[in-house]
Amino acid sequence: MRVRHVDAVIVAPMPPLPVPEHEVQITAVRSQGAGGQNVNKVASAIHLRFDIGASSLPEAQKARLLALKDSRITDEGVLVIKAQEHRSQEMNREEAYARLGELLAATARAPRKRYATKPTRGSQIRRVEGKVQRGKVKALRGKVRD
Repeated sequence: MRVRHVDAVIVAPMPPLPVPEHEVQITAVRSQGAGGQNVNKVASAIHLRFDIGASSLPEAQKARLLALKDSRITDEGVLVIKAQEHRSQEMNREEAYARLGELLAATARAPRKRYATKPTRGSQIRRVEGKVQRGKVKALRGKVRD
């Protein structure tokens, strides 16, 4: 009896886009790098462009996005995501949408505000003991006096 192996690709359904679809511009371009004869014929890479300033996001989230030191955000405030990991255009499109969703989810909530606290007494004692011990080590490095 022969056993036949069938490779199946399980594609998860695309998660809902966190912004309206008309605010996202998708362009198919040729992928970079090696790929044989197919790479010059098929535009399988995806450029996703998202104008942060013109989007329907809350103003606070827009400010957090624009404040990011991310090389994918242009000086005009346009987020450009290039997805070219996969051979198919559909999978690259899903990956670009997923990356956009991750970035928007990361900036959706304001970061928790830090507040100053006193160092504990134990940590202060450990710090001073460490400094004293280091001072003793360095004291032995001096010149020998008679």
